[in-house]
Amino acid sequence: GGSPQNHFNTVLYTGNGGDANSPQAITGVGFQPDWVWGKNRDAGKYHYLSDSVRGVSGGSLASNDTIIAEDIGFKAFGSDGFSVSDVDSGTANENNNKYVAWNWKAGTSFSNDASATGVGSIDSAGTVSTDAGFSIINLTGTGNVQTIAHGLSKAPELIIEKSRDKADNWVTFVAPIGNDGGLVLEGANAKIDASSYWNNTSPTSTVWTMGDQNAVNNSGQETIAYLFHSVDGYSKIGSYIGNGNANGSFVYTGFRPAFIIYKKTSGTGNWGILDNKRSPFNLTQAWVAANLNNAETNESARAVDFLSNGFKARGTNADLNTSGETYIYMAFAEQPFKYANAR
Repeated sequence: GGSPQNHFNTVLYTGNGGDANSPQAITGVGFQPDWVWGKNRDAGKYHYLSDSVRGVSGGSLASNDTIIAEDIGFKAFGSDGFSVSDVDSGTANENNNKYVAWNWKAGTSFSNDASATGVGSIDSAGTVSTDAGFSIINLTGTGNVQTIAHGLSKAPELIIEKSRDKADNWVTFVAPIGNDGGLVLEGANAKIDASSYWNNTSPTSTVWTMGDQNAVNNSGQETIAYLFHSVDGYSKIGSYIGNGNANGSFVYTGFRPAFIIYKKTSGTGNWGILDNKRSPFNLTQAWVAANLNNAETNESARAVDFLSNGFKARGTNADLNTSGETYIYMAFAEQPFKYANAR
């Protein structure tokens, strides 16, 4: 419970070039994170995604690529943040480069023995926060349709999955676009219609269904999944229709956003990420894309108003706000609406 900052927070840092023998400790997160997603803002470097379920030894994944986990500089989880070192790629701690890291906390260990509980068809384990509507779950694929316990108290609305053993697509379920297909995180693709993703079955309050496709459900191979559902005053997963206008469609979240990620689903478009730390004053337009390694840009065409109870596109970039196109988003709160002031 408590404030949104107990479960999600963005931190900014400057790399110091410290290597594996002298990694840089990044603090100020406010909690020990279970998922850290970082990006070099100054240079065309890979994103790094590290989680406590795979652990530091599991290496980092990259949202912009299909690589299986490798060492791109993430060294440790700490009580108030994490540690990073500089490796050849400069992904996480290049001297004098600016970085952003988005941090989520789950915090309660979870495991499900499917044969013992009768929940799900295969075992799963990870870490969960039912308060924050967030879990990280590890499972072993079978190649057949399976149901998996997720540990949440409500049906997840966003599921992001990646094979740990095979360089293949990130497979993403988003409730607003239905259970008959999904998105790939590392690509700009429109919604891909495929019953093999979710077996045309929506998640329930106890399990989600994985179809027989082999990107993340290969027999004997491990897959990591990040699952979210909306929580009043803290997070919102939804959709909106663009209007192609500098007075964009108002999207109600019930809180002032601290972070949004959005994606066009009716056509090709990048996964845009905005937050209130890189853009502390409106308009919010310091932009990176989950599916690109590009450096951060600041463009009015990508500008978004973060409002006391939602957000509104002010730019008309096609990734964000084309008339009649459908977009999905996930937002996290700066503070609940009842305490919020417009910026």
